[in-house]
Amino acid sequence: MTTLIPVLGDQLSHHLASLRAADPAGSVVLLMEVAEETGYVRHHPHKIVLIFSAMRHFADELRARGFTVDYIRLDDPANGGSFTGEVGRAIERHGAESVRVVEAGEWRVQKMLESWSERFGLPVEILPDDRFICPLPDFFAWAARADKPVMEFFYRDQRRRTGLLMEPDGKPAGGQWNFDKDNRSGPPHEGDFPSRCPVEPDAVTREVIALVAERFGDHFGQVEGFGLPVTAADAEAAFDEFVATRLPLFGTYQDAMVVGEDLLFHAAMSTSMNCGLLDPLAACRKVEAAWRAGKAPLNAAEGFIRQIIGWREYMRGMYWLEMPRLAEANVLGATRSLPDFYWTGETDMRCMAESVRNTRDNAYAHHIQRLMVLGNFALLAGVAPQAISDWFLVVYADAYEWVEHPNVIGMSQWADGGRIATKPYAASGAYIARMSDYCQNCVYDVRKKIGPRACPYNALYWDFLARHEARLAGNHRLRNQYATWRRMGTEKQAAYREWAGRILDDLTPAKPGWARHEGPCAGETAG
Repeated sequence: MTTLIPVLGDQLSHHLASLRAADPAGSVVLLMEVAEETGYVRHHPHKIVLIFSAMRHFADELRARGFTVDYIRLDDPANGGSFTGEVGRAIERHGAESVRVVEAGEWRVQKMLESWSERFGLPVEILPDDRFICPLPDFFAWAARADKPVMEFFYRDQRRRTGLLMEPDGKPAGGQWNFDKDNRSGPPHEGDFPSRCPVEPDAVTREVIALVAERFGDHFGQVEGFGLPVTAADAEAAFDEFVATRLPLFGTYQDAMVVGEDLLFHAAMSTSMNCGLLDPLAACRKVEAAWRAGKAPLNAAEGFIRQIIGWREYMRGMYWLEMPRLAEANVLGATRSLPDFYWTGETDMRCMAESVRNTRDNAYAHHIQRLMVLGNFALLAGVAPQAISDWFLVVYADAYEWVEHPNVIGMSQWADGGRIATKPYAASGAYIARMSDYCQNCVYDVRKKIGPRACPYNALYWDFLARHEARLAGNHRLRNQYATWRRMGTEKQAAYREWAGRILDDLTPAKPGWARHEGPCAGETAG
């Protein structure tokens, strides 16, 4: 009896549940490069190179372990272009009598998996993805018990569950759960920033780079400069380098932004975690060990671990709890088109130009660039949540719906009305000036509120609060802001709103087709 084991491009872990239970003698592992997945949004070329190269390396590793691997390349003439089509062809090719697969990370793909048993007329076993720390049934049970599913309380439960940064008496290390207040320093005024050595592309990766350059060269971003880890060994080595060289200052400066410093003190390992090359819990244990050995301060270890076992797991749980309604959420009624400078980077706002440049060059930007520059502007301008969410899905190599929908539609755009975030992450230019050096030498003056050289974030911030006063004035975390707004007086309020209107009227909407293909996906074949 042959069991077909499809492994998706974000499941490249040797301890994947479907592989752990597999007998190599009676199994065929199927890996598929399909046009449907490269084209449902127009992914940055670095992401396509990452997934295809990592899949090809993973296939070789499975063969070395004794598995029979059926690998479908994008340019195979018979490639039908979809997961379902390739699974059906593989069932016929190998005479498979059953299918074993791990649940998908995205809603639309999971629905596809759930259709396979009826479609193919054979047993399809869908296993839980236990590479995540909190099983989904446990998350749903926790959320059902909570008056409101707040990330901080979930994070504390995760600390107890894992034992990370816990003392023998059951109390958190350092006497407090969260050192977020110690993670908010602006950029250091001077000093050398550690560099990260990119992974040199090998022959397999170079072959993929050539394929992607030919098929997807018109996508946002560029294929040149690719240096991401594509094997578990490379990912482990890159993470060890982070722990040794950048973790000690990560906690203090994790929210800081510096012109030309694309990584600063960040690990930039979400690409490896999200496709399965790096185990998140093992990474957290390495960080904890560094702290216990005196090689990193507690605010750094806690700040990193909170992002993984708190934020990352919470976002994944909320995605599955809130879908499919989360995908269409828009409680603020935002309808504006995405401005074209998100794609071109051509804007006098230095913070925006620098964040888009980093994104274009590296398929990466750290969380404050994403939330407080790119996401913040879209929120203030009233960009449709689905438009900015599509942009995030396109441009980042670590982007998958399970992390982008809750993080962008929910947290960044507050389109779910506060299910995920307790308040909108709206801010004026003062926040960006405090956390970065972007405002130095910018065409706009962050101290000016209105006028041709005033920072656009300033007027847009107050206009956003005014537009949504009926909904947001009762939010306890915005009480002081609305008190300030009311003290301004009608004349000053009108000036802010009039100038914000000019800014919005001057925005040029992006041309259609940047985010999603219109018509057949690039590289799609018949069948």
